[in-house]
Amino acid sequence: MLKLEDVRENPQVASLLQRVQENLKTMGKITHDEKHAHHVGNLSYHILKVLGYSQREAELAAIAGYLHDIGNAINRYDHGRTGALLAFHILMKMGMPPEEVATVIAAIGNHEERSGYTVSNVAAAVILADKSNVHRSRVHKGDPATFTTRDRVNYAATKSFLDVDPEKREIIMHLEIDTSICSVMEYFEIFLTKMLLCRRAANFLNCRFGLVINGTRFL
Repeated sequence: MLKLEDVRENPQVASLLQRVQENLKTMGKITHDEKHAHHVGNLSYHILKVLGYSQREAELAAIAGYLHDIGNAINRYDHGRTGALLAFHILMKMGMPPEEVATVIAAIGNHEERSGYTVSNVAAAVILADKSNVHRSRVHKGDPATFTTRDRVNYAATKSFLDVDPEKREIIMHLEIDTSICSVMEYFEIFLTKMLLCRRAANFLNCRFGLVINGTRFL
């Protein structure tokens, strides 16, 4: 059975992720590099494993998480859908069973907050892993004067992690923000749709989503 390690070693995947990084750096967008892909893939796997889902389902979440942003190699907009199409051809060529390919591409195609929907456990895990990856290391720009609101919010985030509690059925996002750079209100202004998508994803996994910023719980 195809595993995440096999996908990581695929030269087509490596080329696409490199192009994603180059394109978004040119645009001055938040980084979506191999490090982000690695983080989302591993965290997607972790979420499902901790909650007691099968090894194979967790592995498919890892693959979907790793590939979720490859559509940026084509265009930033609707990259979930284009990424799903790219992943379809790559995974079918690698010999993944069609039913597993369908699960992976549905997760990739539904991870964007504008049009995404939690259609499966795999999709839910990818959404939670992706939207919780907020950190200053993801900001390309060196001059704060050129920061967009999204840049500033990410740059203000000095620490973020997702805590999955299988007994309480809770998935809590913990975030530390430098409020001299960005207020908590600004965070909600730019990321409210992301948090709503995370809440729906957690609910799909029969969990409650929570958000803790600088030690204070908001959700």
